[in-house]
Amino acid sequence: MNSTALGAENKKKQTINFISEAHEKFYYEKLKEVRYQDVYHKALCYCLGISDDTRRNINSIYDFKTGCVKTECLHEGWQTSGSMKVVRMAFNLYCNGTPSVDDYTKTEEQVNECRQYTVEDLFCCAYAPFFWQAIQIRYPEYATYNRELYALIGGTD
Repeated sequence: MNSTALGAENKKKQTINFISEAHEKFYYEKLKEVRYQDVYHKALCYCLGISDDTRRNINSIYDFKTGCVKTECLHEGWQTSGSMKVVRMAFNLYCNGTPSVDDYTKTEEQVNECRQYTVEDLFCCAYAPFFWQAIQIRYPEYATYNRELYALIGGTD
């Protein structure tokens, strides 16, 4: 098999699993509103659509005009423990980090906020399968086995 065939094989359309019809509708509607149709924005829209609370409060979480996340949303009264996990996962995938840590001035508070972004803290909930889907959206090139890539890093069959 030549590399063109392998490349075409790896570019199959990704199947996306949604938690509900409302989640799917939100994802496609918000993708039209974001500034770019890249994996960062796709993961953000997907993540923020998981929870009814985050769907309802999207404008408190993300600024569609500037493309900036609004970390202060994590302190708002509508937040639940689940919606906070959704927001943190979305921020992490979108910003490649822990942007809300900067909301705190004391080192201990920053460390405590940073801990809220750990795999254990985020994934120990019912949303875990959908967080995994968001990761696959954000990192499609690593989400499936790629024989050529594996061979380049010294893997064997």
